[in-house]
Amino acid sequence: MPASYAYLGPEGTFTEVALRTLPESATRELVPMVSVPAALDAVRNGEAEAAFVPIENSVEGGITTTLDELVAGEPLMIYREVLLSITFALLVRPDTKLSEIKTVTAHPAAQPQVRNWLKANLPDAVWESAASNADGARLVQEGRYDAAFAGEFAAARYGLEALETGIHDAENAQTRFVLVGRPARPAAPTGADKTSVVLWQRDDHPGGLRDLLGEFAVRGVNLMLLQSRPTGAGIGNYCFCIDAEGHISDRRVAEALMGLKRICLQVRFLGSYPRAGITPDEVRVQPAGTSDGEFMEAADWVARCQDGRF
Repeated sequence: MPASYAYLGPEGTFTEVALRTLPESATRELVPMVSVPAALDAVRNGEAEAAFVPIENSVEGGITTTLDELVAGEPLMIYREVLLSITFALLVRPDTKLSEIKTVTAHPAAQPQVRNWLKANLPDAVWESAASNADGARLVQEGRYDAAFAGEFAAARYGLEALETGIHDAENAQTRFVLVGRPARPAAPTGADKTSVVLWQRDDHPGGLRDLLGEFAVRGVNLMLLQSRPTGAGIGNYCFCIDAEGHISDRRVAEALMGLKRICLQVRFLGSYPRAGITPDEVRVQPAGTSDGEFMEAADWVARCQDGRF
């Protein structure tokens, strides 16, 4: 397996900046790819050890391209996550004035994060989406667009100037990135973990989603992300992408997954991995009756009852 990490390129993306915060990135060849699907396919095809891609932002929620790629195709697994605070710069060719900007570009996920600024400062500019924010900068360098929203750090890479900096509609905006590889044994629990799954219902019926969520709720498992995605089988056919607190080795999480496996048409395990930006001491206290010890005590009690040892 090549000692390389594929990532959403080209060079100068927020994805690359986030990837370089991982200590192991210093020992890997970092290979920019033209899209999220291309990065993930590099792992599936054995061309890269892992792929690093955006999966969620705090303004618009899940990055649908990434979620859909993890839902479909050959299974992959999440091993790490990184949170990165995001602010944009308006990058232009040298000597460009704000009044001269007629076209702007960036990754589609950037638009909701700069929409109000764009409306206030460039109300007549035409927006065109790019494969990534850095790719937008490259297209400005080539003269295809007048300006791009990207990280200020990308300006030097593409021979551009930051006409405006610190652009963001929402304070403290963050994007979550994940390191994705081929399925293997999850890393040992840290005490501050997250488990990701995709669920497909057997059929559409009243209370169907409640039934799925109930498997988590009755065991005290908190959910951190719930997003529906179309299956492609027709209007109204959806699967559900879920992030839950805890690790698959936690009894409460394992039993929730067993319950889901019984009632769902399909369950795809996407991994248990350390949560970014939180330590075990900061994890919220679990409700009474949901610790591993309490689950084991309850199982022992049932076993005693089955043996007539009340």
